[in-house]
Amino acid sequence: MKLQVKVSLADDQDEEFCGPGLLQLLDGIRRTGSIQQAAKAMNLSYVKALKILNRLEEAMGEPVLIRHKGGAERGSSTLTPFARIFMRDFVALRKTIQHDARRASRAFLKQYERRGE
Repeated sequence: MKLQVKVSLADDQDEEFCGPGLLQLLDGIRRTGSIQQAAKAMNLSYVKALKILNRLEEAMGEPVLIRHKGGAERGSSTLTPFARIFMRDFVALRKTIQHDARRASRAFLKQYERRGE
């Protein structure tokens, strides 16, 4: 048995706008330069990915993407410096919280582990 902790950010109405999925989407955009390719890799529609990204930008009050319009050569997207720093800091926060939660839960989990298996 182990404790699992999900760390996400929510707005004032308790609507989550940032969690592991968003980080995966941003990392995919960082790697591919494409919202569409990053979304496809996660089995998300392009429209759903845009909604997620727009909600993040609205909640944070900062742009997270620099979008280059398409055309014959197709568009591309790159992360803003803010997005890169935000990702780094949020990943670090998640790791710290998960580490602290595991440490804090050891005695509890040990007390309730099944014996004799």
